[in-house]
Amino acid sequence: MSSKNIELSDGNVEYHPLKPFLPEGCKVLFLGSFPPQRKRWAKDFCFFYPNFINDHWRIEGLLFFGDKNHFVDTENKTFKLADIVAFLEEKGIGFYDTATAVRRLKDNASDKFLEVVEKTDIAALLKSIPECRVIVTTGEKATATICETLSISKMPKVGEHVTIHNEDLPQHDIALYRLPSSSRAYPLSLDKKAEAYSKMFAFAGII
Repeated sequence: MSSKNIELSDGNVEYHPLKPFLPEGCKVLFLGSFPPQRKRWAKDFCFFYPNFINDHWRIEGLLFFGDKNHFVDTENKTFKLADIVAFLEEKGIGFYDTATAVRRLKDNASDKFLEVVEKTDIAALLKSIPECRVIVTTGEKATATICETLSISKMPKVGEHVTIHNEDLPQHDIALYRLPSSSRAYPLSLDKKAEAYSKMFAFAGII
C-alpha cells in the first residue's frame, strides 16, 4: 500500500507509484493497465482506482453494502482508504497492474495512448498468492497484456472468462475474467456494471 514518487527516465518513462496490494488469502486479483497521472488522483487517496470520477469503489460499495457511496467521502471528494483496505483484507481481494513502466503518448489517462515499456511479472504475483483462483481485468489493454504475458491464445469477451492452465503456477488452473470498465466513459450504467461484477464475485466464491 506504500508508494514511491513517480520517476521519469528519458523524460517520459513513468514507473508504477504503488506496490502490489496482495492481502493474505487473496482469492481475486484485479489487474489494470496503469494508474492515471497524479493530478487525477482523489485527495490523500494513494491507492488503486484513485480518480474520484471512476466508479470502481462505488460498484463495490453497492454490491457489498447496498450503498454506492459506502466508500465515498463526498465532502472531500475522495474515498475512505482505511475502510477500503479493511474490506479488501477481509474479502481477500488484491490489486495491481499489468505494466510497471509506461510512456504516455498523450496527456491523459486513456489506455489507448499508453505504451507499455515494462510488463509486470504476473507469474511471480500469482506464486505469492497461491489461493488466488481468479484474475480480473476491466480493460482491453490489461487483458491483452495478460494474454501476451501468459501465452493465452483466446482473449475473453466482456462478461466472460477463460481458464489459464500453467503447471508452473501453484494454482495450475486460474480464470481470467474480463469485466466492463468502471470508467464513466464506458457506456454502461452503474447498476449494469455492478451486476456483471456480482457474477464474477459469485464465481470466485466471495459473495
